[in-house]
Amino acid sequence: MANTPYPQSYYAASANAVPPRPTLQGEVETDVCVIGAGYTGLSSALFLLENGFRVTVLEAAKVGFGASGRNGGQIVNSYSRDIDVIERSVGPRQAQLLGQMAFEGGKIIRERVAKYQIQCDLKDGGVFAALNSKHMAHLESQKRLWERFGHTQLELLDERRIRDVVACDNYVGGMLDMSGGHIHPLNLALGEAAAVESLGGVIYEQSAAVRIERGANPVVHTAEGKVRAKFIIVAGNAYLGNLVPELAAKSMPCGTQVITTAPLGDELAKTLLPQDYCVEDCNYLLDYYRLTRDKRLIFGGGVVYGARDPANIEAIIRPKMLKAFPQLKDVKIDYAWTGNFLLTLSRLPQVGRLGDNIYYSQGCSGHGVTYTHLAGKVLAEALKGQAERFDAFADLPHYPFPGGQLLRTPFAALGAWYYGLRDKLGF
Repeated sequence: MANTPYPQSYYAASANAVPPRPTLQGEVETDVCVIGAGYTGLSSALFLLENGFRVTVLEAAKVGFGASGRNGGQIVNSYSRDIDVIERSVGPRQAQLLGQMAFEGGKIIRERVAKYQIQCDLKDGGVFAALNSKHMAHLESQKRLWERFGHTQLELLDERRIRDVVACDNYVGGMLDMSGGHIHPLNLALGEAAAVESLGGVIYEQSAAVRIERGANPVVHTAEGKVRAKFIIVAGNAYLGNLVPELAAKSMPCGTQVITTAPLGDELAKTLLPQDYCVEDCNYLLDYYRLTRDKRLIFGGGVVYGARDPANIEAIIRPKMLKAFPQLKDVKIDYAWTGNFLLTLSRLPQVGRLGDNIYYSQGCSGHGVTYTHLAGKVLAEALKGQAERFDAFADLPHYPFPGGQLLRTPFAALGAWYYGLRDKLGF
């Protein structure tokens, strides 16, 4: 049996110690089989266990191996397409329900951290940074939109004020969201997995689902075992492969790249981000960064469509970092890694049910840290028979990529080129 380790990331190198977990061998029976031990799967498992379900989680590699343990670690509210876009697409009633949920994921994360005493370096405060007047107008509009849905922890930052929170001369202003923030993402996943096990849930690692036997009593098969369940939750996202072909047709794995500097020291780190907020800019192809507990800078950005691994990640991301912080030109990069997220054509998550007993959530489109925690709650509600919030997501239109799997990558890359040009020209 192949053993898939974590990628050589800063997160893996600084992860909290965890006990070894078994590989599934033989046959087990459960109420719910969850495929994938990332945030969606772990959040679903926790909510189900808290409501009395028996839960078994199958993970192809290790807990948090995919996007949940590789992302920028930023708690960002709403969805990859905001509530106003949803409202224009589906109308005010459905948008109202989705808008009420848009700020729930971050609250769930904080509740989990507090309830289960998860050590994941949680810090409050996230900044959206405007590079031009168009970005600033967007943030003003976004503030009004979010406040319409009851989200009031927001402050617009003028050109002087943003200098107080980030030492970058490129920004004309921004918006601070104090309900945003940042975490060590892998340690959050590991803490949630420990919480799952504390409630009697079972997690099998190195146990990829290779086939789902559908029917009234579905069975999930792995290389050396199988799980008989009443319900299945498919939570593999960008690492699901072709296990469920009808889901693969409507999504595309994409890669994003992250680097981490050597420790900067307290003095230099404080000059860069004095309040220790995380930052993302307002470009379509955005950059994002934050400090770690040991005062390194984590900087990410860039998208590789089709999830190919670049040959030299540092060569892609370091120039972006130096454009923001030229004072770091002599700082060494200690870690560089890539990871996949799952893109949908609408940039909105895909939630639904296959038959009567297979549920899924996928396609966070780069906005997954908060949404996945909400998704777990919504999926658990649906299995309990409370489907209103589930239906609000399930009724969003799902589109296949034009040209199918053969042409989805070049089409998406062409679109990204266009929006990248818009970012550069400022329109």
